Amino acid sequence: MSAILPLTPSHPPTYRDRKRWLWAMPLFMCLLVLAGPTAHMLGATSQFWFFAPALFSYIGIMLMDVVIGEDLSNPPEEAVPQLETDAYYRWVIYLTLPVMWACTAFTLYYLSTHDLPWYSWLITVITCGTLMGALGLAISHELGHKRDALSRKLGLIQAALVGYGHFSIEHNRGHHRHVATPEDPASSQLGESIYRFMFRELPGAYFRAWDLECERLERLHKSPWSFSNEILQGALITICVYGSLIAWLGSALVPALTIMIPWGAFQLTSANYIEHYGLKRLKLANGRYEPCRPHHSWNSNLIASNVITFHLQRHSDHHANPTRGYQSLRNFEELPTLPTGYLGMFLIAYIPPLWFSIMNPRVIEATGGDVDRINFVPGQRERLMRRYGLAESPKTASNPK
Repeated sequence: MSAILPLTPSHPPTYRDRKRWLWAMPLFMCLLVLAGPTAHMLGATSQFWFFAPALFSYIGIMLMDVVIGEDLSNPPEEAVPQLETDAYYRWVIYLTLPVMWACTAFTLYYLSTHDLPWYSWLITVITCGTLMGALGLAISHELGHKRDALSRKLGLIQAALVGYGHFSIEHNRGHHRHVATPEDPASSQLGESIYRFMFRELPGAYFRAWDLECERLERLHKSPWSFSNEILQGALITICVYGSLIAWLGSALVPALTIMIPWGAFQLTSANYIEHYGLKRLKLANGRYEPCRPHHSWNSNLIASNVITFHLQRHSDHHANPTRGYQSLRNFEELPTLPTGYLGMFLIAYIPPLWFSIMNPRVIEATGGDVDRINFVPGQRERLMRRYGLAESPKTASNPK
């Protein structure tokens, strides 16, 4: 999917990203949420158009992945500086944000001012939440890792719009430090359902972010209740934005927001659940964990779902090299690999027995059955070891916890 243009004596080597124009696809994903309201305004009586965006997001993209397949190619290292400084990749993200919010605001307006069957109303609210959570937080994730203040602030604002203003703090300073260890509330464990994980990850991520921000402010000799606290900044943005929408559209908007915001946050929880499921960094003799490597994350090279999520699914390289832009992320050989893209994996995760039957054997295969490399859910280690025919390593057996 990528190539180097031929070298000529008068021109230096130039890299051509063959997915370059596909990165604008999220802009069109934002417009999908308008399918139902637009069709309804044009006189369509079928309720199908309200369901079409969700069907495309969860089923259509998965089918596109099957048809289009994978991209296993990598940009050459000498081309990475060119990619990192190409303003196009940054502006695709910048332009997606206002389009996303214009589409979401219009849809919320439409839901508040028109009578719809309850099922069409509900699926549209869920579609909005998926858009803001899955795509919006993927953008926040990308921006939050940038070095410039504008990108980081835009990442904070976008996360705050799904009530998750603490995201960058928790993710950058907490999750990246403790990823793939039992100490990380955002790394799921073998045998842990997404619903059990949700009640551990959501509060755990918030409290870790608060502690980290308080530590930062203490070093600056500032109060945790000052406006310098980015968590409080995010909360204020959330209150002001949705308070203004309610003041404009009235109490009819409240039920939609009550569903949309938690569902949007749950999309991040769903991504966290699948990204490191069951994988564990080895604990060294000095009590520390080995450095994070590409094999400590689940990876996917499927083209359609990767373009939609700005390469978030090349998660292995992201954790090994968190400052790389999405356009520069690489594939590596013999990585733990997901069977579908993220949205397809979300649907599988929502049915825990199906998830366990698909992913537990993959964890065993990815770790070579080494129990020291498996992040077991507490209280189920022995049962799961018996279930999959695993044995304690000599080191662990001689030093039981």
